[in-house]
Amino acid sequence: MSNDIRDLLNEEEVQAKELECIVAKSIEEDHMLSSKLHEVEREDDATFGQRVSDKVAAFGGSWTFILGFIFFIIIWIIMNVMWIGSKAADPYPFILLNLMLSCLAAFQAPIIMMSQNRQEEKDRRRARSDFMINLKAEMEIRNLHDKLDAFQKVHHELVERLIKEKKLD
Repeated sequence: MSNDIRDLLNEEEVQAKELECIVAKSIEEDHMLSSKLHEVEREDDATFGQRVSDKVAAFGGSWTFILGFIFFIIIWIIMNVMWIGSKAADPYPFILLNLMLSCLAAFQAPIIMMSQNRQEEKDRRRARSDFMINLKAEMEIRNLHDKLDAFQKVHHELVERLIKEKKLD
């Protein structure tokens, strides 16, 4: 195995141990991890640019944008075809329209990618919280199982003792 793979595995193991410690501490302190889920949702220290990229991505991926842009293109084509006799601003192969569409795509694509990266980070935080909650639930179930086993053992011993006492009577 290469050193990079070993380092990656060691790093993941360390992170898993850290999460396990957080969960064990929450069990000791008897508080609920799920109550912190809203904090994960609110942990949004977005800069102005990040908020703008989220809004651009939301609008750019909406039917309002698509239908509005179709309407704009149709109006553009009609205006430039009708004005052909009177020196149209952008005559038939519509090179200016093509340039505008290319520029829009060139600016919109990286902005949408920034928004997707932020969403991916939010999803990672949510997944980490879900993992901790599941880990805590597993540990609590294990504790309950151990307690139930101990209770059954004590119960079994009591029943055996009662049976022996009854036989002696």
